[in-house]
Amino acid sequence: MRRLCAVMLTLQAVVTLLAIPVAISVAHADAATAGIVGGVLAFAGLVIAGLLRYRWAYVAGSVLQILVIATGFVVPVMFFLGVIFGLLWVASIWVGHRVESAQPR
Repeated sequence: MRRLCAVMLTLQAVVTLLAIPVAISVAHADAATAGIVGGVLAFAGLVIAGLLRYRWAYVAGSVLQILVIATGFVVPVMFFLGVIFGLLWVASIWVGHRVESAQPR
């Protein structure tokens, strides 16, 4: 479960970084604000991915999903991408839990 969730958070960090230029050019957001917010969210995703050995990191990852969805107020397509990554986060936890709890034959 840890690897699957870590990969998902890493991919989300990449997409969050790629949303920075979109926020600046399309949504006309302030460049400094977009860079700081996007950079902090991407960095948080990478840090949380590295801390998934702790149970609280999964809660932090869930909070991160909400924050990424909230960026949709600046870049509307992030509502869609945030929900997709939120669903992938839930699916990663669910599938990872099922795989870990499966009994070997």
